[in-house]
Amino acid sequence: QVQLVESGGGLVQAGGSLRLSCAASGRTFRSYARGWFRQPPGKEREFVASITWSGGNTYYADSVKGRFTISRDNAKNTVYLQMNSLKPEDTAVYYCAAQPKIHQDFGSWGQGTQVTVSS
Repeated sequence: QVQLVESGGGLVQAGGSLRLSCAASGRTFRSYARGWFRQPPGKEREFVASITWSGGNTYYADSVKGRFTISRDNAKNTVYLQMNSLKPEDTAVYYCAAQPKIHQDFGSWGQGTQVTVSS
């Protein structure tokens, strides 16, 4: 079974930047897409961004468009989330997940990485 491991979270001031990484370990597999989700304190988990593995098509939540960029490194089987112009409302635990095939639910959730943006 594949495991996804996130890294790169931390504490940053508003307006700053962070880059998250999502590496796959265990049985090598290529999912249809990989995505980033986040769960702010006291709220439900929400979609942030996703990227299809073969075509590199990207999708973003309206709240992060123009500030966040998702990318992938095929050779490393790793997905990144570059986060710029961070706001306090971006504070959340960020999770990586894989979508095995088109129209299927995301799964194989990572353990999450904390991102805290101070004002």
